[in-house]
Amino acid sequence: MQYSICILGLNHKTAPIEARERFDLSEFSNRDLDLLGGESPVREVCILSTCNRIEILAVGEEPALSRFLVRNWAHCCQRDSGELEELTYSFHDLDAVEHLFMVSSSLDSMVVGEPQILGQLKEAYKKATQEGTTGVIINRLMHKAFSVAKRVRSETRIAQNAVSISYAAVELAREIFSDLKNKRAMLIGAGEMAELAASHLLRSGLGSLVITNRTFSRAQDLARSFNAAPVPFEQLSEQLTQVDIVISSTGSRDAILHESEMKRILRARKYRPMFFIDIAVPRDIDPDINRQDNVYLYDIDDLGGVVEENLMKRQDEADLAHSLVSEEVRVFQSWLKSLDLTPTIKDLVRQGNDLAEKEVQKSLKGLGHSEVSPEVKQAMRTLAHSVSKKILHHPISFLKRKAEQEESSRYSISLARRMFNLDRDAPQGNKDPHSSREEE
Repeated sequence: MQYSICILGLNHKTAPIEARERFDLSEFSNRDLDLLGGESPVREVCILSTCNRIEILAVGEEPALSRFLVRNWAHCCQRDSGELEELTYSFHDLDAVEHLFMVSSSLDSMVVGEPQILGQLKEAYKKATQEGTTGVIINRLMHKAFSVAKRVRSETRIAQNAVSISYAAVELAREIFSDLKNKRAMLIGAGEMAELAASHLLRSGLGSLVITNRTFSRAQDLARSFNAAPVPFEQLSEQLTQVDIVISSTGSRDAILHESEMKRILRARKYRPMFFIDIAVPRDIDPDINRQDNVYLYDIDDLGGVVEENLMKRQDEADLAHSLVSEEVRVFQSWLKSLDLTPTIKDLVRQGNDLAEKEVQKSLKGLGHSEVSPEVKQAMRTLAHSVSKKILHHPISFLKRKAEQEESSRYSISLARRMFNLDRDAPQGNKDPHSSREEE
């Protein structure tokens, strides 16, 4: 059975943040979508869900694969599959391989060259392997994606002066306030995004910084690293009356700040301007707070200006990185073709060895086993297996050459299997090159 590689997804280019929130899969396991087992066309799966993209990488049987993924994804989120289908893109086989390499190398990110996506991809793969949803193809593909990302970073300057979403958020704050030295900022959340934001804020000359998090010990740890003040999450509203800039990046499923609270906070601040940047998906801050005077709320999709400038500066390096990705796709293509060929070579060798052994036994029976010395038996066996190996040498070399060529080698492999009657003689386990769940 020949399986297809498919990536179905949506990202910041194809879907606004409201849609990414509706179809977010960060809280679901790889098995929650019920993609494996039964009559499913899916054989392997790995889900990547970040603030800017949600993608399902699957290996399975076409033509039903993409439709099955859309239907189950929408059902898992309790949404309409028609809506999801309009928002998603899909890549198949080598196009899917290229897309994954682009993602891992941060060439498809909102901020080209940002380092976070590789860590997120590794975490997604780790989760999938722990849940037992990957196999030969995804295992090999993911490890290759990681090595491609490493090569792109080492052989290009794509990450030189890289900016993250957190950096873009701080740049936006500087545009609003121009001078941050008399400003007080609050970070809501204590993850990687918050840590990066803290670094950029302090380098930009921020006056003071407070950090809050639902787990207070995490806020304390991060605050110690940046000489900031940790505050309990329960004091969020009270602390907001004293800050000018808020960057929020929690993992909450629901909004943590609503318009009704902002009215009270603004009165306490005497309506001094407040700047909010919500870089969480789903969003932490109710968009309706933007209706209040002197409140400026930006979400992750509003950082496009900073991102576009970054992209223009990196275009030459991005072009070089694209060529490296194309080269690595061809390498992976050769490996995929070898999956078609390997079982056939094994079956040819097995058949040749079986026939050689049968002929040796037939000859020994005619001569009388007791009349033939062990040395002669071994010589007969060596001769028979050597002849079998020499006969098979040219067919196997021919198949290997076809596999290395750009055109498909499947016709030649299929013809060889029919010529040597392999599908009738081969053990059932040798028919499917992807039957193993371990990486080769």
